[in-house]
Amino acid sequence: MKNVKDYLHKHVLVIGLAKSGLAAAKLLHRLGANVTVNDVKATEEDSSVKELMSLGIKVVGGGHPLSLIDENPVDIIVKNPGIPYSNPLIVRAKEKNLPVITEVELAYKVSEADIIAITGSNGKTTTTTLIYEMLKVDQKQPLIAGNIGTVACEVAEKATKENVIVMELSSFQLLGTIDFKPAIAMILNIFDAHLDYHGTKDEYVYAKGKIYENQTNDDVSIINKNDNEVYALSETSRAQKIYFSASSVLENGVYIKDECIWFKGERVITIKDIVLPGEHNLENILAAITAVKLRDVSNEAIYKVLTTFQGVKHRLQYVDSVEGRRFYNDSKATNILATSKALQAFSSPTILLAGGLDRGNEFDELKPFLKNVKAMILFGETAPKLERIAKESGIEHIKRVDNVEKAVSAAFNVSENDDVVLLSPACASWDQYKTFEERGDIFIQAVHKLK
Repeated sequence: MKNVKDYLHKHVLVIGLAKSGLAAAKLLHRLGANVTVNDVKATEEDSSVKELMSLGIKVVGGGHPLSLIDENPVDIIVKNPGIPYSNPLIVRAKEKNLPVITEVELAYKVSEADIIAITGSNGKTTTTTLIYEMLKVDQKQPLIAGNIGTVACEVAEKATKENVIVMELSSFQLLGTIDFKPAIAMILNIFDAHLDYHGTKDEYVYAKGKIYENQTNDDVSIINKNDNEVYALSETSRAQKIYFSASSVLENGVYIKDECIWFKGERVITIKDIVLPGEHNLENILAAITAVKLRDVSNEAIYKVLTTFQGVKHRLQYVDSVEGRRFYNDSKATNILATSKALQAFSSPTILLAGGLDRGNEFDELKPFLKNVKAMILFGETAPKLERIAKESGIEHIKRVDNVEKAVSAAFNVSENDDVVLLSPACASWDQYKTFEERGDIFIQAVHKLK
């Protein structure tokens, strides 16, 4: 860990505990900051609160009192990524021109290791995992962090110059960065998402673009040549630029030609040897190959990963077959684009399980991808909207149920041999479940109960 002095004797208010708040508070304490933590649900019985208090860190629960800023010295705010900027403390901090960061900024400040940063509306976790696995097979000593796995600043604190940190980042995390500058940065794609948090698409796009913002000619921006908004954002980057494309041959980049993937004219792998399902995953694979080839990973290591890697849990994950029906868990599909990509991965008759938090979408964009869908089992706040889309698309069987568990049995009842039963909600989980992981785990358990 770098011995940074940025936070020495500074008064830092950490808003939101959870994993990221706990890690940030402890790191700031070690860096010599005067730390106060505020979390609505914090109580003295919580193990994390006890740990912080044992270090002499003040913890305030029960609300977000403005007195924390108005009546106490505060130099910096570190907020949990999920806390909106409409939070009263964040609003007051902005009024006082106090810097508001996420722990990703701390991670960058203390990391001795280079950072490969990945963002995008869809495919982040798969791409991040692919990069990590390829680097690991080639013995490049990677660490994985961010929106996947361990909190970024916790990983960065332990990293050395011999490591490389592969970091998945959300727009929530990136918006709270100031100096963050990854050695390699990529935006996979941009689609309307999280507008309830950001307010407008422009703000969402701005947050994503911060991944390129501070890069210099010593760094590399990896760019999806086929995504116009990503391409436009990249034009402001001062880094070296390298492109990937699933549809165009690129002289200086990663591309597909003759059913093979190529890197700057060098054949890397034949597509038929790749086991990860779904056409949409080809772009994730191209992006991953771009990143690891820049770190001198061998084609042999890339081949080994791509001929064995079948996907990440909750991301188009094959669960099991029951009486000839194949069940897939795509609970991570929290927006329309992700679900449309999942539907395109299958040619068999499909029963789609969908629904969740209502963020204002009308789901009409989903219609072109429902051609193989024979039934839709719907749940959550968006069930009525999805039912309208199903009816307008001529779906034969449509049923509303209370939750994911009941959706599984309802789907099985209308399915036949060789059908695909796909949980791909097109919505966030928070109306009924704490996380998309919880939703996916309940789906998996329900499938196993069928047996």
